[in-house]
Amino acid sequence: MTVLYVDADACPVKDEAIRVGERHKVMIKFVSNSWMRLPEGDLIERVIVPEGPDEADNWIAERAQPGDVVVTADVPLASRCVKAGALVIGPTGKPFSEEAIGMRLAMRDLKTHLREIGEIREGGPSFGKQDRSRFLNQLETIMRAAKRITDQG
Repeated sequence: MTVLYVDADACPVKDEAIRVGERHKVMIKFVSNSWMRLPEGDLIERVIVPEGPDEADNWIAERAQPGDVVVTADVPLASRCVKAGALVIGPTGKPFSEEAIGMRLAMRDLKTHLREIGEIREGGPSFGKQDRSRFLNQLETIMRAAKRITDQG
């Protein structure tokens, strides 16, 4: 059965993930380092992992499997989940694919390096209405694909 994992720390699309997850009647697991306010529901689970770098990422990556969906902006986590066979989408609606993950990791590393040496200062583009809309549309598409995978398995 499909599980929707949300890398919840700093995730701007929690409400949208709940809306799509509940429509598809899948378990939605919000994984974070601290307690956060979420709506109550039979399909919503709050998972609080110990403080520390990558604890939430490790928890998700160890459980994600084919037919699951992961929502994260974290490129290394996305890479691990894609390798495990999960379908992965960023909060802006951009899916992570096996073909493109290497380039996305390389771009992330390059931008980190450029920030460290002071060549760029911005953290990236701001999150807007178009991103939220694109996320909703893409998550709907990905959830359908995930359900097809679990129905075949």
